[in-house]
Amino acid sequence: MEQIIIHVDMDAFFASVEVRDNPALRGKPLIIGALPRERGVVATCSYEARKYGVHSAMNIKEAYRLCPNGIYMHPSIDKYRRVSAQLREIWNAYSSATETIALDEAYLDVTEQARSPEGARRIAQIIKQRTREELGLACSVGIAYSKTAAKTASEEKKPDGYFEILTAEDFVNLIIDRDVRVIYTVGERTAQKLYAAGIRTVRDIREYSETVIRLLGKQGQWITQLALGIDKRKVTPYRPQDAKSISREVTFQGDVHNFELLKDVLVLFALCVERRAKRHGLRGSGVTLKLTYADMRGITRSRSTLVCDSAAAIYREAVLLLGKVERRPVRLVGVGVYNLSGEEGQQLIMESLFPESNGGQDEEMKQLLRAMQKRYGLDFEGHLEQIYRTDTLHKTVEYMRKHS
Repeated sequence: MEQIIIHVDMDAFFASVEVRDNPALRGKPLIIGALPRERGVVATCSYEARKYGVHSAMNIKEAYRLCPNGIYMHPSIDKYRRVSAQLREIWNAYSSATETIALDEAYLDVTEQARSPEGARRIAQIIKQRTREELGLACSVGIAYSKTAAKTASEEKKPDGYFEILTAEDFVNLIIDRDVRVIYTVGERTAQKLYAAGIRTVRDIREYSETVIRLLGKQGQWITQLALGIDKRKVTPYRPQDAKSISREVTFQGDVHNFELLKDVLVLFALCVERRAKRHGLRGSGVTLKLTYADMRGITRSRSTLVCDSAAAIYREAVLLLGKVERRPVRLVGVGVYNLSGEEGQQLIMESLFPESNGGQDEEMKQLLRAMQKRYGLDFEGHLEQIYRTDTLHKTVEYMRKHS
């Protein structure tokens, strides 16, 4: 094997962490995401809930219809991030490169460490054992010659599974008569295009490759390669400085008619985006405003700037964009910076100029926070560290909506 790749995927990660921390939840249909009376979707759910047809990204109202006796909880994102950091310590101990895809999923290049399929098997079992013994969690692990095959392998025996696909021939034989969605990058929309052309299985992709390429262009070329078992991609460690954008958004639990409230929310989002960017030594040269109206129509507006490295600059640009959109009831709002760039040593310089004790605030932002304190009765300035946390931020925004 030219390369040996392990794909690790935690089983129902958010739900499993909650069950670990509260054993009374074990064996029960647990749904993590919005609550039934709220707007939102399922982030993840236990395998007991999946038996009712509940799945990730499902509208929470539909989940409740299918599983009215389930236990519904908000996610504790910061807790999951702490557990994810512990997972990365385990993964990094056995790989020359780790490419994290999400908090609960990663590709590991173990070519040098394993040297053979037998060595990879030992590493996989050690990872599963340490994950269970040290963190009290289960994971599914796949070993393969490529990233696509490794991900397919990890999904093959879930939960708490292990599977290996050592050659392209093994991969093709496994998936040849499966639905096209088994192929990496084939989502619902792409699948529908293929179905309309009479292409429903991987075998069909191979037999009608020219049609696939004509329908999908470059993506079609990629899909036909994967259908042949060809995937030469390397495991590439994620670096924060490689991000294309940084953003924050929230779905309101009730439609917002008050655009002055939206401006106040933009203050908090600008602070959160600035903090994350500076922690990684990044700055943007463009600001994006995202809105979803009550009728579910979504819009995105953006402005390019010379530099956008402060919360005040992000806020001002976002307000300008907000002033140009149609004033109708809003369901969701988000703010981001894009065209990110960084410089060697920039993080150290920024942290010395803007220590986290004051969140990097300039006087303009402090004045905005003080004005908001008068409106809502909350000490925004004194509790920014808590507000930076995703769950607290959402609760704060919802409190502001109710008291605006």
